[in-house]
Amino acid sequence: MANQLFIFTTREDEVALLRQFERFTLEVYPRRVPKDWKPFRARPDAWDRLPEEEIYLVASDIGPAQVDTIKKGPDKGYWRIDEVRSPVIFWERSRMDQDGLELLSGQLWAELEVTPQTGRRDPAPDRFRSLYLELETWIRKNFRKGDPKRFLVGPAAARAVKEQKLKLREAGHRGVEVSVHG
Repeated sequence: MANQLFIFTTREDEVALLRQFERFTLEVYPRRVPKDWKPFRARPDAWDRLPEEEIYLVASDIGPAQVDTIKKGPDKGYWRIDEVRSPVIFWERSRMDQDGLELLSGQLWAELEVTPQTGRRDPAPDRFRSLYLELETWIRKNFRKGDPKRFLVGPAAARAVKEQKLKLREAGHRGVEVSVHG
């Protein structure tokens, strides 16, 4: 099972996350990678270049991204990053709902363990494990706890909720409304 964090982030929170990512060599890739994609480092000045919703952050100094070509369907010809064999962190960004009234949750996760479900035979390299766990610790320390407990809310998003400018909702069909502790 992957190490997973469910998070709510505004632009300000994402820039703070990118400051943390900048400390490591993390290259940005979209979920479906066009063959002409030029990766770039995850850092605050690259916020405008981030793909809209789902991102792979590849720890390229630990190992390359393992990719397969998609052979069927609407994404035919694109590359797909193998998140089990590659040292990657998957980042689904928070986004506003269709009406622009609620912020939908995102997530951050990495596959670190040997699991029968994914077919991983070897654990993630120690350097990658410590990189992800350091980021997870920073998020848990700096983000506010949500209710339900599995959610973490970025400081700027928590301020917007407190000022009643923003509502939080779990992404997905019939997602629950989330509140901020404190």
